[in-house]
Amino acid sequence: MPARALVAAVQLSSVSDREFEASLAELRQLAKTLGFEIAGSFTQKRAKFDPAAYFGRGKREALRLLREETGADVLLVDHEISPSQAFNLEKEVGCEVMDRTMVILEIFHRHASSRFARAQVEIARLGYMAPRLREQAKLAGPQGRQRSGVGGRGAGEAHSELDRRKIRDRIAELQAELDGMGLERKTQRARRQEREGLARVALVGYTNAGKSTLMRALTASEALVADKLFATLDTTVRALHPESVPRVLVSDTVGFIKNLPHGLVASFKSTLDEALEASLLVHVVDASDPGCERQHQVTDGVLDEIGAQNLPRLLVFNKIDRAGDAAQQAGREAALRAQHPGCVVMSAKREGDVAKLREAILGFFQQRLAEAELYLPWAAQKLRGEIFSSCTVLQERADGDGVFLRVRGEPETVKRLRERLAALL
Repeated sequence: MPARALVAAVQLSSVSDREFEASLAELRQLAKTLGFEIAGSFTQKRAKFDPAAYFGRGKREALRLLREETGADVLLVDHEISPSQAFNLEKEVGCEVMDRTMVILEIFHRHASSRFARAQVEIARLGYMAPRLREQAKLAGPQGRQRSGVGGRGAGEAHSELDRRKIRDRIAELQAELDGMGLERKTQRARRQEREGLARVALVGYTNAGKSTLMRALTASEALVADKLFATLDTTVRALHPESVPRVLVSDTVGFIKNLPHGLVASFKSTLDEALEASLLVHVVDASDPGCERQHQVTDGVLDEIGAQNLPRLLVFNKIDRAGDAAQQAGREAALRAQHPGCVVMSAKREGDVAKLREAILGFFQQRLAEAELYLPWAAQKLRGEIFSSCTVLQERADGDGVFLRVRGEPETVKRLRERLAALL
């Protein structure tokens, strides 16, 4: 039987009802991703958070009664709270307390599959724990703080300081591992770019916007698809299917979320390197979500934060099939197109919509292609396969010594072929 969770939050006077409800709904979805059954919700309106225990004194008693009534095992708080606030809430409410940051970290911990992602998650978790050890030491009081030196002599060392030192050492160790793996990944990407050219697309967007479903549809791959937040943590790269000229590589990236802990943004920046190296960002938004404009803004903010603000973008509103009946879908589509000229409104489950998105992606890359005439002597026909696989051959005519090929391809590819053919003449 799944553990039961109460979802709770304080609404500050500066936060609108709509924004508050959207954030609370997102926390419920995060809880379900962790496997919790939602036992209920609890909210309070205040000018500021209570410094002792987040909620006001009277509300904490009401929260305790609700927890007993619902039999909740854990309280999920929709803000990052201090260890002292969590400690006091646990005492008064009578169950474990997890703040929003801890919930997200736990999801990342469970879903990370590669060695690279697991190391990044551990760094983020340790970074979250380190400052909390100081406050926990204060709460523990003087007993047990000092650990004596060797043989009972020497200055001794605070338990919390020893733990913090271990955390610093572990973070340094993990960072060294990441640096090594990062160099290896960078080398692999460089080799791939040499081999495949520069036609790169990165799917970016809010978590659970349908990026992995789009990835499967565009590349005929077996990317993980799940109706959960943060189902994808490891970047996946596949070729657009059917293969095209130029050959386009598509990468799926970790989803964004409002109030993503800064430690995680920094920790997962390397998983977004695929986005920074892409020629085109396909920004996927859930068209069926009432808060899609907020999600759009959050993703734009994170992209700016990682330095991707100047990369070309194609805005895609996915999941239009979930926006109600046919009339409601049509109305929603018209509104989105009016508000965002040039956007693509689609469902990743409709083959026709996926085909149109594929054409839009190819259209972007074909704009920059160069046309040229290449002369291929009969003695160099071994290059024919390479020319046809890396370029579109528009026209072909032969003479007694070889073949003239009118081609369209990446400028770098056409230049390389010209140089190789010139060397043969």
